[in-house]
This record gives sequence, C-alpha cells and structure tokens, in this order.
Amino acid sequence: MKRLYIITGAAGHLAGTIIRCLRGSDCHIRALILPSESGEDDRQVTWYKGDVTRRESLEAIFSGVECNEVIVIHAAGIISIDDRPSPKLHDVNVEGTRNIIAQCLRHHVRRLVYISSVHAIPERDDGEVITEAASFSPELVTGAYARSKAEATQAVLDAAKAGLDAVIVQPSGIIGPYDEGNNHIVQLVKMCIDGKLPAGVKGGYDFVDVRDVARGCIAAAEYGRAGESYILSNRYCTIAEILESVRAVAGGRRKICLPLSLARVFAPLFEWYARARHTRALYTRYALSTISGGGRFSHEKATRELGYAPRDMCETIRDTVYWLRGQEVPLEPVSNERIDEHEMEHSHRFELRSLS
Repeated sequence: MKRLYIITGAAGHLAGTIIRCLRGSDCHIRALILPSESGEDDRQVTWYKGDVTRRESLEAIFSGVECNEVIVIHAAGIISIDDRPSPKLHDVNVEGTRNIIAQCLRHHVRRLVYISSVHAIPERDDGEVITEAASFSPELVTGAYARSKAEATQAVLDAAKAGLDAVIVQPSGIIGPYDEGNNHIVQLVKMCIDGKLPAGVKGGYDFVDVRDVARGCIAAAEYGRAGESYILSNRYCTIAEILESVRAVAGGRRKICLPLSLARVFAPLFEWYARARHTRALYTRYALSTISGGGRFSHEKATRELGYAPRDMCETIRDTVYWLRGQEVPLEPVSNERIDEHEMEHSHRFELRSLS
C-alpha cells in the first residue's frame, strides 16, 4: 500500500521543511495551500488549494485516498505574538483543526499528526522544566495564540480518546533556514544582518531548529503512540546569545540588549512604529512576556520514544544566516525504511539521516 502524506499549511516554514525532508523517499505528498498561494506539481508532490476554515474546500485533497496508507500532518495555523485577539486566529487554529479532524474520521486515515505548540501548556512560575501535559485548557494559558492552540490541542486529544489515531507534537520557538523572515525569530535574524535592528532585549526562550522539528513530526507519524503528545524542543537560549551568534557569522557590531522593564515601557511605541511602516512589531507585550518567563521544556519523551535529537544552536544560526544571504542549505531526505518494532522498543531510535 502506497504511503500518502496530506500536509496542510504547505507554504509555511515548518510544513515546507517537512516536504523537503520527505522528498526522495518512497511516498506521495498532497500539499494544501491557500487559494492565494501557488505551487508547481511534480512527480512526488501535488498541490491543492483550499482553506481549513472551509470544510467543503478540503474535499479535493481528501478525495480517493482509501487505497493508500494516509498520514495527515496538520501544520496549517496562525502564529501570532499580537496582543489583540482576532476572530481569524480562532477560526484557523481551532475551527480549522476541527475540520481536519472531521475529514480524517470520514476518510479513515491511518494517522493524524497535529502540530500544536508548547504555548498550549501552562507556564510555571517556579522555573521548573516543563514536560508534556495530560490535558489542555484555554483558561490556563496566557495570550490569544496560546488559548487557540490549547483549545485545538484538546479537540485532537478528545478525538483520539474517541478512536482517531492521532499524535500531537509541540514545538518550542522555531528558527532555521528555508524562511525569508515570515517566522518571527528569523525576522529578528534578518533585521540584524540587514542592519535594521536597533537593539535586542534581555530574556530568552527555548528555540529549536525547523529541520529537527520536521524530522520529529515525521518520526511521530511513524513511531508516536496514539493519543500522546511530544514536546519537540532544544534548549533555553537568550536573545543576546542569538544575536551574538549572528554576529559571529555575519559580522557587524554587537547589539545592545534592553532590559525587559524598559522594553515593556516602549512596547506600544514599537507596535505603533511597525504599523506605520506596514511591518510586524517584534517586541509586542505578549512577546516580551513570553521571553521573560522560564521557557524551559524537556524533549526527553520525544528523544526516548521517537529518537529525537536536536542539533547545536550555533549550526542553526549559521545556516539561517547563510539562507538569508542567498546561499543554498542542503537537506538530506529522510530514510523511508521501517525499523523492526522489537529493535525500536529497545533502541528508541529511528533511521533518519542527520544533516551533519
């Protein structure tokens, strides 16, 4: 039976990297993009236009899948650091996920991999490292984006309890090549190397390479346990560390990092200035709140059960700078070979080739 991947949000940073990883392996890919986006079909990837908020627009990409081993990777979603909630955020992240769940049930797909976020997990005030949660509630998290991901994640978990074979992955702050600055942290790096970043801010978060998350999603499709969630993180890294790593590769002056208390005072000004220039503000109040917390997450479960192993952040920053400067950053495809279940039980490894 032929392996078929249906990947939503295919024009996005993570979904696009997943497709890059799968290229060359023995599978076919159906990639969902918005009507305003474009993609060119080839022998392995077929592009479909649709909108996860419109269930009828999903009919085409799910049509005729019954003769295949279907894996749905639901990556479509809005990532927002805006302080103001919007109906579109809820429509895409929550109702869109419910529509995908309905299609998976209707067409009896083998597995759904839902890409959630660590933001769906309640923060801890004691600085303790955060692990996977057993349930999710919008009332327990802060910010419109976090609430939308918590609600959607619980919907997937409820569907899994009702019989859908679904696995949840929860990346931390994604960074890496193959993005032109749509990703907020890649935007920070791009502004830095273009000389448009006046200053950094103190604080930090757990950041992870998009390539490691992509491979973690593919591993979750293969080896994750139904109804379980897996944190795909790396390590806590300060904004100052990121900017210094960028400087080590790209050169330039060392950036001053403003204290968070001062950055909070100027946050409304930063947001007004960005709106006036029709760009996105990096230092919103929500973003500053996020990087002022502990931001430490354990990927021990994913490492144990999926063989997940994130790379050194210096490599990530180097390759991000190279990509933004127009240099190609090659990515080897994943191996499509299956691992004997007995071996998997004892070694907890999967055969995904590393970039290094």
